[in-house]
Amino acid sequence: MRKQNSTEERQDVRATTPRQVELTDEQTVQMHDLYRHLHANPELSMQEHRTAALITDRLVSLGAETFSCGGTGVVGVLRNGEGPIVGFRADIDGLPIKEQTGLNYASRAMGRLPDGTEVPVMHGCGHDVHVAAALTAASLLAKATDTWAGTIVFIFQPGEETAAGAQAMVDDGLWNKAPKPEIIYGQHVMPTLAGTVGISRGSAMAMADSWKVTVQGRQAHGSQPQEAIDPIVLAAHMVVRLQTIVSREINPMQSAVVTIGTFHGGLKENIIPGTAEFTVNVRSFEQGVREAVLASIRRIIRAEAEASDAPAPRIEELYSFPSCYNDPAATDQLMEHFRSAIGDEEVHEIPPMMGSEDFGTLASAIHAPAVYWMLGGHTAGTFAADGHVPGNHSPQFSPAMEPTLSTGVRAVITAILSRIGWDAECESKSVR
Repeated sequence: MRKQNSTEERQDVRATTPRQVELTDEQTVQMHDLYRHLHANPELSMQEHRTAALITDRLVSLGAETFSCGGTGVVGVLRNGEGPIVGFRADIDGLPIKEQTGLNYASRAMGRLPDGTEVPVMHGCGHDVHVAAALTAASLLAKATDTWAGTIVFIFQPGEETAAGAQAMVDDGLWNKAPKPEIIYGQHVMPTLAGTVGISRGSAMAMADSWKVTVQGRQAHGSQPQEAIDPIVLAAHMVVRLQTIVSREINPMQSAVVTIGTFHGGLKENIIPGTAEFTVNVRSFEQGVREAVLASIRRIIRAEAEASDAPAPRIEELYSFPSCYNDPAATDQLMEHFRSAIGDEEVHEIPPMMGSEDFGTLASAIHAPAVYWMLGGHTAGTFAADGHVPGNHSPQFSPAMEPTLSTGVRAVITAILSRIGWDAECESKSVR
């Protein structure tokens, strides 16, 4: 008989989950080979054609219903009789970084940015870990249909790094083509101790907004500043003033970050240029804080331009990341399952991170709860004496394959089976 959803029966499912779906030595070797291949062959955001083809081939071989979505996104649906519908998402894109890990499977791949610039490409954020763990979990679950009943929707999402992929999949009819899950899970490898899982209750990651600001001035010879409106000086005033938003306009009990990431202006030392350009990045957890900071940025930029008798600057949105919010009740439940499957000492509640993710778009589009956790990626031996290891987006970022990958697979399977798991005595169903 199908397990009911009582706490006692959930405890039974949780206790059997790790033994029901276990990696063999052969499967572990296959997973490592897959990971090395993914790591050596990254592709830039929304250009993940070879990666998508590999994922599709793997899912088809498992008997999953498979379709493309959002350009280079791939969805695989495993059905196994009647029961709940659960989603799991893994992001698949790489970054424009020249790898410096020294690994024998290091990336030598090249790609082109949207403006045509050729750049080296690296899986510098660990999305290769995410894909390898998700595909391996899908393979194990497809072969262990006596442990679950229902439907699993595996979402392999492109373009996370540019905040484009999740929205592209939703806009392409993801939830018209795939069954709508009652909950969606996701994970991200981090430079923390491998074999551990960190999970936040409520906000997991910050919202983010990035703008490019083009400051308009009036060009003149450097010896005739009276003929110019100097956009470099004007932009410098803006940059300094913007740093007062968090310190003087936001409640100290709330969180926000305002970062100026780039600043460009001029071509020659004796020419006052006609324009200058800078980019600004904002992080926040609360929508009200987000709106207040962005409004203040606009106010300051316009006011400084007016004070210098300059034309209004041009503000262009580069990208916007949504909230990444963990449903508190679902998080509490999953943490108990993780503690049983992975270990009490290996599962930690952690504060939210100022990093950003577009994962939340997939769940909010159908008003479903979501839970997103952090997967440790470094062994104790890789930590330097001061505890520092290269973090995500570093050219030296290289998670240890084990126990990172095996823990990632266990976490995926545990999360899914916490919702749709059967015990060993239940009637077997076939994936179809």
